[in-house]
Parts: sequence; C-alpha cells; structure tokens
Amino acid sequence: MRLTLHVWRQKDAASPGRFVTYEAPDVSPDMSFLEMLDLVNEGLVERGEEPIAFDHDCREGICGQCGIVINGQAHGPRPRTTTCQLHMRSFRDGDVLTLEPWRAKAFPVLRDLVVDRTAFDRIIAAGGFVSENTGSAPDGNAVLVPRHMQEKAMDAAACIGCGACVASCKNASAMLFVSAKV
Repeated sequence: MRLTLHVWRQKDAASPGRFVTYEAPDVSPDMSFLEMLDLVNEGLVERGEEPIAFDHDCREGICGQCGIVINGQAHGPRPRTTTCQLHMRSFRDGDVLTLEPWRAKAFPVLRDLVVDRTAFDRIIAAGGFVSENTGSAPDGNAVLVPRHMQEKAMDAAACIGCGACVASCKNASAMLFVSAKV
C-alpha cells in the first residue's frame, strides 16, 4: 500500500507546530500502525531528516501510551483498538491520513505526536477509576451482584488509562470519563 501522511511536527513545547506531508510507500496491510510509522522514520533517517516522535511502550494494546489522533479519531477508525494494535488493513491503498497528538489542554504537546500525560496520570493515581462494590474477594462468588453493577465494574476494569476519552471529549474533561475523586 501507499499512503500519504499529514503529520503534526513540533520541535518542542515552546515552538509552534505545523503539519508536514510524507509519503509512506510499501506499507504491508499486516503492519501495525506503529510499525508503519517506524518504516516512515527509517526513510526519514536515511535522508538525514529528523524522525517523527511518537509514544509507545508495550505494543500490545494494554499500556495506552500510543495515543495518536488519526483522521480526527483517537487511536484511529477501529473501536476499542489502540493505535499499536491497529493494523494497516484498516486503511486502503492511496488513503490520506492526518496524524496529530491528543488535543486537550491537559495534554500539552512535548514534541510531534508526544504529549505530557502527567495531569491525567495524577488523576488515575489518586484513585480516579470508577469502583463498584461487588463484595470482598474471599466470598465474592457468594454475593449476588446485579448485572448492571457487573457491567459497570467490567467497563471500569477495561480502561487502560490512555487518555483517548479526554482527547475525544469536546470539553477535554477526564473527570467525565474516569469519575475522578478530586
């Protein structure tokens, strides 16, 4: 596949940013989105240009560090899929993709697609996750928990703390999504 990428480039937090266009040739549909960015970066380095900075860690869809807004959608077009688990088969040959960092005041851009997640991490560390009383661990199976409470608990447990909810929210409010206790 061949893609055209409009990527947000910003030297540092104090510098103004802008979109820069890159071609991504020879993209395999089996690559993850981050592997595609690695391929683009290899080409940039070969030409003596600065590689695109982006966050990643586990590349297994469980840490949430790979947050990128792809065509206006946090993590891209597939629901419940992180950027690192998004495969290029989700796109078509010739597609034009716009890549930008999370756009929320709580996530200031540090460089290119990398944002400072410190404020969000503090909320989560302070106990910002939703909690449902489902009984103590020793006799959890003995306590009947209503289905609606089970669903709430599972929804809260599924959160990986990536910040996509904040980046997608028009108010950029983490408290709406993580039920922060501040």
